[in-house]
Amino acid sequence: MPKQKREEIKIEFKQALREFVETLKSHVSTPDDQWTIKGFIDVFRNIYTISADTKIVSKILEIHLFPKLLEFASKNNYRIVLAEQQNYYPDLSFVKADDESIKFAVDLKTTYRLPDNPEFCNGFTLGSHGEYFINRNSNKNIQFPYNEYLGHFCLGIIYSRSGPEKSYEAETHRLEELQSITSVINNFQFFVHEKWEIASDYQGSSNTANIGSITKISDLLEGNGVFKELGEKWFDDYWMNYGKIQTTKPDGKIKKITLLKEFLVYRGKDLKLANPMARKPARKNNRRAQK
Repeated sequence: MPKQKREEIKIEFKQALREFVETLKSHVSTPDDQWTIKGFIDVFRNIYTISADTKIVSKILEIHLFPKLLEFASKNNYRIVLAEQQNYYPDLSFVKADDESIKFAVDLKTTYRLPDNPEFCNGFTLGSHGEYFINRNSNKNIQFPYNEYLGHFCLGIIYSRSGPEKSYEAETHRLEELQSITSVINNFQFFVHEKWEIASDYQGSSNTANIGSITKISDLLEGNGVFKELGEKWFDDYWMNYGKIQTTKPDGKIKKITLLKEFLVYRGKDLKLANPMARKPARKNNRRAQK
């Protein structure tokens, strides 16, 4: 498919996805911005509250939103292919119903505002920079080869916790008490960007080869990642070569390049094209990214 045609189809899909995302807050929120999910119910009309554990919240949000995602796909003549394995990328593959060569990768990403610094969030990962990212015809840990997707998108959800994650104590309520149960999360913000637009230049986790996101919320919402002025090709080049290029420091020591400013120097590019504030984590010990 010609490059211009690919770009036109991607822009059309991106716009449709953004319009769709604007409708999601009312689907998951009460009028006072509480999550409409209160817990689990059994056949005896007992409601069991849930914790603010990030894995639990993200999985329930995915289930909560999935019917709406199916509606969006059907309305725009796509079908959704789910990741076959838990560690596969992406979460959702949107495949055009009448042309299977048209595919888009969409990852659902959730993160919470930091209570001590609410302008920042905990961040999340944006997929691996390993085998399938480097070898774009590879089928390893990816639903379809990376090159088959016309675009790679992040559907992001930012929320606030109602209380500390570790202070959770299970509670049981009767169905009649539903309205009085405090939701574990609230104050949702949704956004859609191509993943390169919100990427940082540091890994999202210390023990796996995952691309990290930026963490300043205003930059996430606007798509002001560190590659904003550089573009997707530089995002690809940097992460394909992350930690693989070695340089010699003035003292003679060998160092692997793991920072964008070092990579730009190596490539002979203007350092001003990077966004240094976007890459700075909200706090030094915050390296644990969410899904």
